[in-house]
Amino acid sequence: MELHRILLKLSGEALAGDAHHGFSDEEVSRVAAEVKKVVDKGVQVGIVIGGGNFWRGRTSDGMDRVKADQIGMLATVMNCIYAADAFRRAGMKCKITSPYAIGDVTEMYIRDKAIEYMEQGYVVFFAGGSGHPFFSTDMPAVLRAIETECDAVLSAKAIDGVYDSDPKTNPNAKKYDTMKMSDIVDQKLGVIDLASAVLAMENKMPMILFALSEPDSIIRAANGEKIGTTVTVD
Repeated sequence: MELHRILLKLSGEALAGDAHHGFSDEEVSRVAAEVKKVVDKGVQVGIVIGGGNFWRGRTSDGMDRVKADQIGMLATVMNCIYAADAFRRAGMKCKITSPYAIGDVTEMYIRDKAIEYMEQGYVVFFAGGSGHPFFSTDMPAVLRAIETECDAVLSAKAIDGVYDSDPKTNPNAKKYDTMKMSDIVDQKLGVIDLASAVLAMENKMPMILFALSEPDSIIRAANGEKIGTTVTVD
């Protein structure tokens, strides 16, 4: 699969490194260095980052779900501000957009403007989730990828692909090199949330799921090398 424009989905925990909370300068700098090599090859990049290194609203017992998700969306904004600064220091041009106004911190997301920025060589951060509660950051990753006509979603995770069972509890778990998005939907595998998988399937947006911890994993995925699990939509 030749990729010219990608949507890179990073978990918030990926920014935290071994601390699992807050930011790891070393880890974010490593990610920035890999993305820089991808950008230098002419690949256009959009990025969605989760907020789990600060807030996981779904585990906040007793709290109103809408308010919990709003806090989570703001956590993604903080992550994008931090990551964009690291990317700029690594030599990249960046824009941070969001689906709602946050003073001069972000720009309002406008689809045509985002595409124009990507064509001009900017790394575009899509902060603030989808702007609506009841969705994980898988949804804005797939949604923005479709809207900005990306070739694929590259989802960097803590695990190196999709398995038929949990490899943490089953040492004989089988990893899939490729699989269909329809199988993820039908079997409710949970590697991405169901609504996002359906959206990707209906709009034929492929996805590559891989381990961020593997050396040069972002570069390899963007180069179309065999890594992790490729989820097809044909």
